[in-house]
Amino acid sequence: MAAYKIYFKKSVLKDIKSIPDKDMRRIMKRIESLSKNPRPPGHEKLSDQDLYRIRQGNYRIVYSIKDNILTVWVIKIGHRRDIYRKAGNR
Repeated sequence: MAAYKIYFKKSVLKDIKSIPDKDMRRIMKRIESLSKNPRPPGHEKLSDQDLYRIRQGNYRIVYSIKDNILTVWVIKIGHRRDIYRKAGNR
């Protein structure tokens, strides 16, 4: 299986600034693993949207997959308590 390229929406940079370094390292490893398998065990498709979610500790990573061009777009990274309220604001 070919590797997917990972891209980040510009607004993700703002999300990253509020995450502690220790958690951010784990989140980045999790995102990097999406290049090999964009639908890892534990992923969930968000209802009514063409978006997926994976968990990393108390944080959630919301992303979209473009299989036809082998890309993964990271849309949002945030704490579990408020990620879903903001994920719709793409």
